[in-house]
Amino acid sequence: MIKIEHVDPRNKAQVRRFIELPFRIYANHPQWVPPIISDLKAQMNPDKHPFYEHSEADFYLAVRDGRDVGRICANVNNNSNNFHGTRIAQFYFFECEDDLEAATALFEQVYEWARERGLDKIVGPKGFGPLDGYGMQVEGYEHRQMMTMMNYNLPYHVRLVEAQGFTKEVDFVSCHLEAGVFKLPERIHSIAERVQQRGTLRVLRFNTKSELKSWAKRIGKAYNQAFVNNWEYVPLTEREIEFVLGNILTIADPRLIKVIAHEDEAVGFLFGFPDLSAAIQRTKGRLFPFGIFDLLGEMKRTEWVALNGVGILPEFQGRGGNALLYSEMEKTFSEFHFKHADLTQVAETAVQMRADLINVGGVAYKNHRVFQRPL
Repeated sequence: MIKIEHVDPRNKAQVRRFIELPFRIYANHPQWVPPIISDLKAQMNPDKHPFYEHSEADFYLAVRDGRDVGRICANVNNNSNNFHGTRIAQFYFFECEDDLEAATALFEQVYEWARERGLDKIVGPKGFGPLDGYGMQVEGYEHRQMMTMMNYNLPYHVRLVEAQGFTKEVDFVSCHLEAGVFKLPERIHSIAERVQQRGTLRVLRFNTKSELKSWAKRIGKAYNQAFVNNWEYVPLTEREIEFVLGNILTIADPRLIKVIAHEDEAVGFLFGFPDLSAAIQRTKGRLFPFGIFDLLGEMKRTEWVALNGVGILPEFQGRGGNALLYSEMEKTFSEFHFKHADLTQVAETAVQMRADLINVGGVAYKNHRVFQRPL
């Protein structure tokens, strides 16, 4: 018999059980990358994560005969619902053994949670912020997860979710770019150079984290304007911007983060991250006391870079801004000697960017699906 337990985020033993469950499920799967445990604890802590300043979430475990067999998070982003005029609940952190009864009990708990709040639709997996990773993997299981920026799951997870009556809402496709194949036409570089010579737009590069921090608020403002037409868009609060950038700086090489500026404002950005998946696997998601040193070493060894966060304000897309972005993307390969890049989770609704990536040699190799179900 399945019992659903509510997880008290201030109960260390319950939080530990919630965190440890996927370590058992994926124990023999080399493509799975564990979460950064300190980050996950912060996500579950209402006193630490800025999401809880405007929204709410609850966490649940499915227990069979005293053994944890599944987990889920029910959450609602009130800022998103207010902006889009919707009444949507979200599910996240769904993990389960291949156990339909357990999965059904977990989702029934989410439905009850949503109805109590007057919500009329469930979507997910969808987390608390832009770096949480969207959707459930439906293609590309043979490829390793790109750090914690995307989700990984086994094929049976999709079957368990679809058995609840969920259907596709939107797909997020990740593209693989290979250094030897990714070549821009020379005219793109020429446009980028002319734009900078005219002084309309300029590219800012950072050598230190303190330099990057000085632009944090302006980058956040640009993010809130650049993606406003995207399906996944949620306006971030000032505290959320600070929180996201703080997490970014933990794993970032500031030289891989570039800002396109118009006068003294950020109007575009290119976030590059050295792929630290192998080190995160070795440290089992623990940064301290010694894991951080392994991550720092992996920054120098890795041949992969994750490009997760590429955007420019709509009014600058036809004024050389796109050329600047793609020119800087190619320079990231040549300047840092990466052999591969992952263009992480581009929504199928971002038609122009998807077309651009294919035109420059990008190959779709992973697909994550966000599901929906009316209540």
